[in-house]
Amino acid sequence: MALTVLCVSFLLFLGLGVPVAFSIGLSCISTFYVEDLPFETAIQMMTSGMNVFSFLAIPFFIFSGELMLHGGIADKIVIFARSLVGHWRGGLGLANVVASTLFGGVSGSPVADTSAMGGVMIPIMKKEGYSAAYAVNVTTHASLSGALMPTSHNMIIYAFAAQAATGVIDGHVIRGVSIGDLMFAGLIPVFWIMVCMLVTAYLQAVKYGYPKREDGSTGVETFPGWTFVFHSLVASLPGLGVVAIILMCILMGVATATEAAAIAVAYALFLTVVIYRTMSREKLFKSLAKASKTTGVILLLIGVSNMLRYQMAFLEIPDVIEQALLNATHTPWLMLLYINIIQIFLGIFLDMAAHILITTPLFLPLAIQMGVGPVQFGMMLLLNCALGLVHPPVGSVQFIGCAIGNISIGEATKTAWPYYLAIFVAITLVTYVPMFSTWLPTLLTGHVVL
Repeated sequence: MALTVLCVSFLLFLGLGVPVAFSIGLSCISTFYVEDLPFETAIQMMTSGMNVFSFLAIPFFIFSGELMLHGGIADKIVIFARSLVGHWRGGLGLANVVASTLFGGVSGSPVADTSAMGGVMIPIMKKEGYSAAYAVNVTTHASLSGALMPTSHNMIIYAFAAQAATGVIDGHVIRGVSIGDLMFAGLIPVFWIMVCMLVTAYLQAVKYGYPKREDGSTGVETFPGWTFVFHSLVASLPGLGVVAIILMCILMGVATATEAAAIAVAYALFLTVVIYRTMSREKLFKSLAKASKTTGVILLLIGVSNMLRYQMAFLEIPDVIEQALLNATHTPWLMLLYINIIQIFLGIFLDMAAHILITTPLFLPLAIQMGVGPVQFGMMLLLNCALGLVHPPVGSVQFIGCAIGNISIGEATKTAWPYYLAIFVAITLVTYVPMFSTWLPTLLTGHVVL
């Protein structure tokens, strides 16, 4: 009865258009009432879920990304990316992919990445003879790499959701997951996302003859020379340096992930106020307001999701799902395929933070049984959750891209399948080739990462 109330009420609230955080909270409260459990327990679960020191990294990472977004860093990255690959067929599309990947490392957010790169690149691409759908899809799908970058607050959320994970893989004891390991683990998967997106953007440009201007003419930019490429790289390096600073602080033991996030904010302020001098008072207040709003939404989700985790443990939901999947197959590769399919389906309805918080305790214990460590599973999960950002009805990144490109979601979705396929290829590589996620953190940290 309680399980029915939990599931039906959650789906009912979602169907009525209630925000995900409130849908989770209200469905949990309803279940507490049916089970005759004290409501004080629900409040205690909610507050204890948010009262975690490492969560201080979330507002810091979000604020540093907003400062970079409004501080003009994107323009310099675009100039560098355009000088590097803009002279190839579909050059602006390729430059968009490179720039979105690089800025994803600065912002750590697919939404901020799409807002920055889309605002700069989509109007230019439309003007230069690229279709709006091509410009939007390239931007939105390339921006997903931001979810796996060291500045991503989604890694902090996953680390919290995976803190109870235990098990043994190849003689190595698993107890939770290190945020530092996650930050290093995302670098190679991000590279493969960029490669897959570059290939897709190039093939689509060749297929449709982009750039194709209104007068019927086509043209490709000329290579500006390696001197210009070098100068544009130097100009963009200060902005890109935030990634190196975070990783070096953690690798050298100078700071924890939370402290590194605070350093990133100080660096972003210094860069945008003192070096580039692009940060005005209005932009600073806008960055503060946006970071505060986003942080509030995420912490509310974390709090109500902790209530949901309590309910799921009380009702033994993870055990039921685990047994159902084990009854379906005991083959590891097939089990991981099932998990990926379920994750992609859930991404249609859940925003990224809620997706991570709800599904991690459901599938991570099963993945560990199949020999997949929490770091590798984290990369796989983050990619699946990120994919949900680009397809409706909850595809916030795709909505932003379409708004900038002034086209409908339906028009963009019609030609989006090659880009979906590119992300699927990246997900498959991360799922079935563990070294893509674990080799670099193992090499840099000096301990075995699984």
